[in-house]
Amino acid sequence: MTGQQAQQTIHAGGEWRDAVSGATREILDPADAAPFAVVAEGDEKDTDLAVAAAHRAFDGGQGEWPRTPVAERAALLRRVADLLVRDREKLGLLESRDAGKTLEEGRVDIDCVADAFRYFADLVAGEAPGRVVDAGSSDIHSVVVHEPVGVCALITPWNYPLLQASWKIAPALAAGNTFVVKPSEITPLTTVALIELLVEAGLPAGVANIVTGPGHSVGARLAEHPDVDLVSFTGGLVSGTKVAQAAAPSVKKVALELGGKNPNVVFADACATDEGFDTAVDQALNAAFIHSGQVCSAGGRLIVEESVRDRFVTELARRAGKIRLGRGTVDGVECGPLVSEQQRAKVEAYVDSALKEGAVLRSGGRRPEPSPERPENGYFYEPTVLDHCHREMRVVREEVFGPVLTVETFRTEDEAVALANDTEYGLAGAVWTADAGSLVHGLSGSQPRGAGNCATSHDEPAPERPQASHGARFTGVPPSCPRTPLSTTTSSSAAAPQGPSSRPGSPRTPTPPSP
Repeated sequence: MTGQQAQQTIHAGGEWRDAVSGATREILDPADAAPFAVVAEGDEKDTDLAVAAAHRAFDGGQGEWPRTPVAERAALLRRVADLLVRDREKLGLLESRDAGKTLEEGRVDIDCVADAFRYFADLVAGEAPGRVVDAGSSDIHSVVVHEPVGVCALITPWNYPLLQASWKIAPALAAGNTFVVKPSEITPLTTVALIELLVEAGLPAGVANIVTGPGHSVGARLAEHPDVDLVSFTGGLVSGTKVAQAAAPSVKKVALELGGKNPNVVFADACATDEGFDTAVDQALNAAFIHSGQVCSAGGRLIVEESVRDRFVTELARRAGKIRLGRGTVDGVECGPLVSEQQRAKVEAYVDSALKEGAVLRSGGRRPEPSPERPENGYFYEPTVLDHCHREMRVVREEVFGPVLTVETFRTEDEAVALANDTEYGLAGAVWTADAGSLVHGLSGSQPRGAGNCATSHDEPAPERPQASHGARFTGVPPSCPRTPLSTTTSSSAAAPQGPSSRPGSPRTPTPPSP
């Protein structure tokens, strides 16, 4: 035990509280498996209290947030961004210890979170309050407006706790919604800290609520709750399927982002110069091993042209073996531990199955030797390169979510496209070539399932960048980071002789219209 007093990490209706049951959970540092915090372990009862608070803040007598002028909502989001900048070092350190990532990655995450709040503040402030539509008749005046959805249930993963939370919370608030957020039960601390900043920035009570606890109780209850209007979930396929099933009876809106198995295609012409070769190798390493591969858009499938395959994979494996593993808070460490013992065991099982199916181990494939910066009890696993892989292997077809890179080869562009598209996922992808224009032409119309985001370098999608729709079913649909804030579109039409146009009355319709 930590000897620490449990934090009151459940926030409902403007009050911090313990779990109704009194249950708590220890939060472990994945670098040494030692507990360093204790949080409240909520359940269905706590979830109901939080949803009721969010419902009152949207629909009830306390429902001031949906009616708050857009300029004021945008100003609050900008204040939150400023507070995030103020607390950058503290939050970056907390994210590093909670999720196991390097301190520099934690700092960059906080920068991206602040950017997200500013982006959605600017977006909502710049949108027109309504759009007049030509109804084809002078007797009809038709206007399309954006309105808040209502109470949003936001369920976030453990790999990028605060960043993923911000991609849901910022647009929800910008559009005038209220919410209940459920962070992963193993990495909840920075999301709790964000709620504290929202309170400090002046957000009204009941608008932002958080319940820390497991998915089978808190997440399941949020998905099925009749007073929840939208569920936005980021996580694994199995859990996402359960969320969709639980939400179906009430026909609530659902946004799912469930993962990826992302190709990183390298053509020989990209390696024609030493600079091009080095860049492609380095970025293949970054794509596969940043945050120990625990990234939904990780480029874990290397598909390299046969003529450069031997040279490319040999150098890739050599550099992978030199990646410095250790506690994320140690200067110079390039890769931290996996988030939990369970996740490391899952990665090990994938590597074992690949070797039994004929893959050749070129680098890694084991736990590293302990050292002062790699405690023996930490969940470390060496960056692993598996050569001679093929599409029938589980490690190639399924999302590993760990530091494992598989290698496939191709001879023609058509073969490269076929290999890249032979997946049930469609989240992201990258292509390395000296002839990007020709490649774009060749790829047009050749993606039957569709990649959500494809670039000529590995580039992490962000909500402020244009996003493609998710094309493959196991990735989820619609995207959980929409370019437009969480809102619903209402088309209001009225016959001109009956008087001026007005919005249809509804107990859930705030006035004035919200973007």
